[in-house]
Amino acid sequence: MINITFPDGGVKQYENGVTPYQVAESISPRLAQDVLAATVNDQEWDISRPIDVDCTIKLFKWDDPEGKHAFWHTSAHLLAEALQELYPGVKFGIGPAIENGFYYDIDPGENSITAADFPKIEAKMAELVAKKEPVVRHDITKADALKMFGDRNETYKCELISELEDGTISTYTQGAFTDLCRGPHLPNTGIIKAVKILSLAGAYWRGDEKRNQLVRVYGITFPKKKMLDEYLALLEEAKKRDHRKLGKEMELFAFSANVGQGLPLWLPKGAALRDRLEQFLRKIQKKYGYLQVITPHIGNKMLYVTSGHYAKYGKDSFQPIHTPEEGEEYLLKPMNCPHHCEIYKVFPRSYKDLPLRLAEFGTVYRYEQSGELHGLTRVRGFTQDDAHIFCAPEQLKGEFLKVMDIIFYIFKALKFENFEAQISLRDPNNSEKYVGSDENWEKAENAIIEACEEKGLKARKVTGEAAFYGPKLDFMVKDAIGRRWQLGTIQVDYNLPERFGLEYTGADNQKHRPIMIHRAPFGSMERFVAVLLEHTAGKLPLWLTPDQVVILPISEKFNDYARKVAATLDEHDIRAFVDDRNEKIGKKIRDNELKRIPYLLVVGEKEEQNDEVSVRKQGEGDKGSKKITTFVADFLKEIEELTKQ
Repeated sequence: MINITFPDGGVKQYENGVTPYQVAESISPRLAQDVLAATVNDQEWDISRPIDVDCTIKLFKWDDPEGKHAFWHTSAHLLAEALQELYPGVKFGIGPAIENGFYYDIDPGENSITAADFPKIEAKMAELVAKKEPVVRHDITKADALKMFGDRNETYKCELISELEDGTISTYTQGAFTDLCRGPHLPNTGIIKAVKILSLAGAYWRGDEKRNQLVRVYGITFPKKKMLDEYLALLEEAKKRDHRKLGKEMELFAFSANVGQGLPLWLPKGAALRDRLEQFLRKIQKKYGYLQVITPHIGNKMLYVTSGHYAKYGKDSFQPIHTPEEGEEYLLKPMNCPHHCEIYKVFPRSYKDLPLRLAEFGTVYRYEQSGELHGLTRVRGFTQDDAHIFCAPEQLKGEFLKVMDIIFYIFKALKFENFEAQISLRDPNNSEKYVGSDENWEKAENAIIEACEEKGLKARKVTGEAAFYGPKLDFMVKDAIGRRWQLGTIQVDYNLPERFGLEYTGADNQKHRPIMIHRAPFGSMERFVAVLLEHTAGKLPLWLTPDQVVILPISEKFNDYARKVAATLDEHDIRAFVDDRNEKIGKKIRDNELKRIPYLLVVGEKEEQNDEVSVRKQGEGDKGSKKITTFVADFLKEIEELTKQ
C-alpha cells in the first residue's frame, strides 16, 4: 500500500500502482469523468500512469491551466498523427500546447500544405478521434530512441534526443504514431470532441534563421462543440479589436519597411497618447519618491558582459557596433538596468540615501525573429517604463509592497480590474540557468511570497519561470473579451549589485551590498498601448484619448462658428478639432465614429444662433442640444469623475 496526500492535507491509502484516474474515481465518478491531468509530488503525470511511491497529488480538470495543457498537448499529437497519414514523408519538429490551443512544426518535404487543406486535416483528426485510440507512455533508453527515430529518418527528433540525458527519455504512442515527449497526455483521443485548424506560419528550426524553415500548423480543440463555437465567435470579436487595425483607423502608429521591421513610428496622435500615459505614471512615481534619469541608447559591450545580459541574450541582440578604435564594441541597449547600476556608482552611497528609486522611460532594442514580430506586442525597439530601486535588506519587503500599490492603482485607473498574479521561481534542478547563491535566491523568493501574503493577493507559484538573475511577480490581466495578457512585473535581484560591486555604508560604518528591485508597471509602452486598445476596442478613457471632441459643421457656412467652438474648448484644455471637409454630415459622423472620438458636436444655423452644440456621444447616439458653456461644464465633471481614485 502507498499513502497519497491531497491538497487539503488529507491522507488515504491505495494499492501500489494506482493511477490518478482511479484516485479520482475513489472520490467521485463525476470527478473521474472530468479529470484530465495530475501532478504527483509536483511532477506532471498522466492520469493513466501508475503511482508506486508515497506522494502528494493534485488533480486537474478543464478549467485548470494544467488540464488544458494536457488536452492541447494530446491534440498536438493528434494533429501530427493526421499529418503523418495525409502527407507521407513529413518530418516533425516540436508540437507544444500553448496558451490557446497548440501547434506543430513540420518539414513537409515534397508535400505542399495550404489553408485549403484545413478541412481535410480536420476530417482526418475527427476520424482518428472516433477510434478513441489509447495514448500509451513508454520510458526508453537514449540508444533505443536514437535508433527508433533514426530508422524513420526523423532528423529533428534525433537532434533533440542527442541533447537529452539517458534515463530521462519517454515516448507516447497512439495508433500508428509515436512521438518523443515528456507528457502528460490524455488517456485516449476520444475525449477530444471539437477540432479546428486555425492558421499556418513559417518557423525556423529552433528559432535560428540559418536553419531550415518549417511549417507551423496552429490548431485548437475542445471537449464540447459549443466551446469551439464560442471560441470562434471570440476570434471574430478579436479581429475587430486588433490593435493594428485600430491603430491605423485612429492614426496612432505605423510601420515602414524603409525604417525596418519591428520598429514602430508613433504618429502625432499616438505620440500624444503615449505622452499622457507617461505623465500619468510620472505623477504617481513622484508621489512615491522616484527620481527620473536618462541613459544612452547604446552601451559598451563590456557593460553587458559584466551584467550577464550578453551571455544570456547576446544572440538575441543586434550585432555589435564596431568603432574606429581597435577592439572597441558597443551594443544597442537591450536592458536599462546595467546603466542604472552605473548611475548608482557615481557617488558613494550611505544607508541614509536608501532606498534610491531611479526611473526612466528607456528605449531598448532586441533582435526578435522576423516571424515572431506582431504589431506593437512584439517589436525590435520598445520603451520600458523602467525603474530600479536600490534598498537595504530590511527595506526590501516594504519597497516591494509599494510597487504592488502602484500597479494596483494603474490597473484600477485603466479598468484592468480582472487580473491574476504569478510568482515565478527558479527551477532548483536546473541551477546552470541562473546566477547567484542559493541563499540569496531563497531570501528573494521568500520576500515576494511574504509580500503577496501581506496584501492578501492569491498568486500562483510557477517553478522555472524566474529571470536568470532573480525571482519575479508577474501580473496577467484579462481583457474585455477574456484574453490574458502579461503586463506589470516586479523582480528582486541580489545578483546585479554583486556583479557591479555596488555598496553603501551602513549605520555600523561598514560596507554593505544593496538589493535591487526591477519594476515596470506597464511592461513596455508599445505592448501596453496595444493591450489597452484591444481591451477598450479603441474607445479609450476620455482623459486619455487623443481627440476628445470633433466639431462637425453641417456645411461650410458654419466653419467659422465651428472654429469658435473649438477655441472655447481649447481654453478649457479639451482636445478638439474641426472636421471642415466638404462632405455630407452623415459621412462625417460615420468617419469620426470609426476613429472612436468620444464626442461629436454637430453645428448649423440653429446652434450658431443659440450658442449651442448638438451633442452625439460615441456608442450612445444623439444626446440633444446644449449651450457651449453647459457642454464644457458637463465634460469637465465627467473627466473629474473618471480620474477620481
